[in-house]
Amino acid sequence: MKSRILLGVLLVVVFSAGTFATRGDQVAPSRQWTLVNFADPVRVSGQLLMGPYLIIHDEAKMARGEACTSFYRFDPKTGPKEEAVSFHCRPQDRKVCATATFTTVRDPYTGIQNLTEYQFAGDAEGHGVPK
Repeated sequence: MKSRILLGVLLVVVFSAGTFATRGDQVAPSRQWTLVNFADPVRVSGQLLMGPYLIIHDEAKMARGEACTSFYRFDPKTGPKEEAVSFHCRPQDRKVCATATFTTVRDPYTGIQNLTEYQFAGDAEGHGVPK
């Protein structure tokens, strides 16, 4: 019980202040990150993910044509674990959002949500997710 409360407080703090991004009128940092907790299974670039994940976007890798987005399993006590999925995102201009945003589409046959785009808090760029 105590650990659930601690985890809840940790996630609130992380979602409130932990997303590292810049405002839309500034140059984006070379690396951006956020934490997400998928309460239900979500398909991300062909992989089913559920639970807490650290998402990192690396502009330097993107410039080299490498997979620029990585999702790492995340343990609130010990931090990032192994990489679950990585891919080369499709950048899209968006309005600046106040919180990290995740756009999903429900598969009509399986009922599973598919992540189609994510956006970091305070950033004016969305990141399209390949299937």
